[in-house]
Amino acid sequence: MSTPNSVTVSQVSDVTTVEVTTAGPQGPKGIDLDETSKVDGSVVYYDSSSAKFKADATTTKLTLVDGGNF
Repeated sequence: MSTPNSVTVSQVSDVTTVEVTTAGPQGPKGIDLDETSKVDGSVVYYDSSSAKFKADATTTKLTLVDGGNF
């Protein structure tokens, strides 16, 4: 009878069992969010220079205006 994911090595009077394992699924990647400078009303945006999502005082719900650059 064999056990899944195991190997048995026999040598004259010595028997050693080695278990072989593999890593399972790692799950979805999380968001790298820099919220160290967040303020009330901050809007999350992507900053390509830092390759992070940010929430700070630069982009807030009050700075988003009709026709503005955001």
